[in-house]
Amino acid sequence: MLNEDERRRGAEEILRAEREGKPVPQLSKTFPAMEIADAYRVQDLWAEQRIAKGARVVGHKIGLTSRAMQLASKMTEPDYGRILDDALFNDGAKIPTSRFIKPRLEVELAFVMGEDLGGPGVRIHDVLRATEFVVPALEIIDYRTEVPRAIVDTIADNAAFGAIVLGGRTIRPFDVDIRWVGATLSQNGIIEESGVSAAIMGHPAAGIAWLVNKLHDVDAKLLKGQIVLAGSFTRPVDIARGDVISADYGPLGTIGVSFI
Repeated sequence: MLNEDERRRGAEEILRAEREGKPVPQLSKTFPAMEIADAYRVQDLWAEQRIAKGARVVGHKIGLTSRAMQLASKMTEPDYGRILDDALFNDGAKIPTSRFIKPRLEVELAFVMGEDLGGPGVRIHDVLRATEFVVPALEIIDYRTEVPRAIVDTIADNAAFGAIVLGGRTIRPFDVDIRWVGATLSQNGIIEESGVSAAIMGHPAAGIAWLVNKLHDVDAKLLKGQIVLAGSFTRPVDIARGDVISADYGPLGTIGVSFI
């Protein structure tokens, strides 16, 4: 375990990477004793600094929702990070690549909470009952530390969150069977990825139930109006300046963005 001063230094390293636009050494190498609890505390301290400078928490993201990614990270459960309002984009946005170090893009669903939801013991049906809307979304992930990364590096780095794009058709959670929402991801006119939302732990609401129960452990909960990214159901695609992206969710519409 790390002491609070070491955790604060870890948060400052992530902030420095953001300011300078260059990855810093892995925190797992700088602080070899770092554990999962330390990594989440580093994330807390990073968020506190961002909030003190004017950012606002508008939701959460969930990562490592696929079994393959968990095995690759030597984890047995997902991880989570925060969504800040200065990283929220709409369909049609022109997104500056200079905001990121090495951006990649994933296809997801976002849940917009219709009421507060806290643990413990939350299950999928509780999530659906508390959700007002489900909407197609893209997550831009980014690494602020060097690679290869240990799981503590990813968690401390706000679970690799870079930005979120919302778009497509807004639906209520019981309007369609959201386990079977499918999408294709096109990059510069070429379909690079496709997937179906059941790949997210069997049901996209399963990860959100997990998140609510984990937040309960730190005396927190999801709040009405917050956005939750449920996890990717495609492989991440590398993004570069000049790329034009289109995600087609069929009956749920499309999301289109360009990177400048």
